[in-house]
Amino acid sequence: MEIFIKTVQLLLSLSILVILHEFGHFFFARLFKTRVEKFYLFFNPWFTLFKYKKGETEYGIGWLPLGGYVKISGMIDESMDKEAMAQPPQPWEFRSKPAWQRLMIMVGGVLVNFITAFFIYWMVLYTWGEEYIPVQSAKHGLYYHEVAKEIGLQDGDVVLKVDEHEVEESSDIARFILLENARQLTVKRGVQTLMLAIPEGYDQRMISEEVRTFAQVRFPVVVEDLMKGSSADEAGLLAGDSIVSINGASTAYYNEFTKALTDNVEEEIELGFVRQDSLMSLNLVVPKSGKIGFYLVTADNYVDIQSHEYGFWEACPKGITKGVDILVGYVKQLRLIFTKEGAKQVGGFGAMGKLFPSTWNWYVFWSNTALISMILAFMNILPIPALDGGHVLFLMYEIVTGRKPGDKFMEYAQITGMILLLGLLLFANGNDIFKAFFK
Repeated sequence: MEIFIKTVQLLLSLSILVILHEFGHFFFARLFKTRVEKFYLFFNPWFTLFKYKKGETEYGIGWLPLGGYVKISGMIDESMDKEAMAQPPQPWEFRSKPAWQRLMIMVGGVLVNFITAFFIYWMVLYTWGEEYIPVQSAKHGLYYHEVAKEIGLQDGDVVLKVDEHEVEESSDIARFILLENARQLTVKRGVQTLMLAIPEGYDQRMISEEVRTFAQVRFPVVVEDLMKGSSADEAGLLAGDSIVSINGASTAYYNEFTKALTDNVEEEIELGFVRQDSLMSLNLVVPKSGKIGFYLVTADNYVDIQSHEYGFWEACPKGITKGVDILVGYVKQLRLIFTKEGAKQVGGFGAMGKLFPSTWNWYVFWSNTALISMILAFMNILPIPALDGGHVLFLMYEIVTGRKPGDKFMEYAQITGMILLLGLLLFANGNDIFKAFFK
């Protein structure tokens, strides 16, 4: 069921973005009176799931969910319709239009994807606002991934700076290390302030270990309420108890506690806790779920959660800023793809599916849809033949030089680009399949 929910979210997100992208091409084509022969969600080799024709355009849904397309008359595209291109140019065809109009038609899809991303971020901020935990307010510090501890970080430390970049929330630490080629951490440990060196190649170490959560705020395990009939309830745990150990090992913080439960599933444990300043213990069996059945005193009792609600128009510039920041971060990440460990992390639809949670969450859905829209826009504008950016490159050449590339050259460029994209698609999704079976 979890996989089904993730798959539905991914397909819905991609469907929205593909339709909007192709509509961008369609809009400018019709604006300049260029005939659009087909408008398809997903590809339709051999057969089509659904289609109907209105005016000059056939609208349909294909069966292969790898994107979508509009077929514009008089344009060399993935259809490779050489027969039509051999006929004399017609006024309604793409090739008969001025270069600036053809340029607008080609950038239309990318433009709409960028606008979509900014609009979604605007609406997300207006609807849900922003919320984060400043690391400075983490009374019990942060806890760290094992890879983070390799450079000297300890649970309870608070990272204040990465090089000269101020850390506001825990996710900033990994982001600055990966994107800014950082070399030093400024760390608060108790009353001391330490400087920890980041070794050369540490970003590759993080990538190879797939460190998704470098640091998180830690907080104690205090019972707020019991689930009636649960293991904790039947064993005698009470609201207000503060859990400090399992089988004699310290579990004073939530991350330690959950790991100890997972390590002792379906086994009897001795649970140590403090009740009214007295250290006590009880025995219980950890259920298969790894949860013993109580509600925590929430983290906002131990940290100062910063939240901000935005008015409708106030959220607009913040949404644009957020979109630009995410785009800049994504572009900076691209350098990592050209490293040994970075190439191993290139993923396809499986990796995209992991972005979505196993339960439906509209905030996460729209945030991820905006992210994917931004990525699709940037990837499509890259100057690679068969992508929009390839066509834009050749159109810019034509505008600057006054010479239009020949049809034969465009055919070869289109074929070359399609081969490159197919190879990348196979590599990315092959990585997903390899990880699914061998990791």
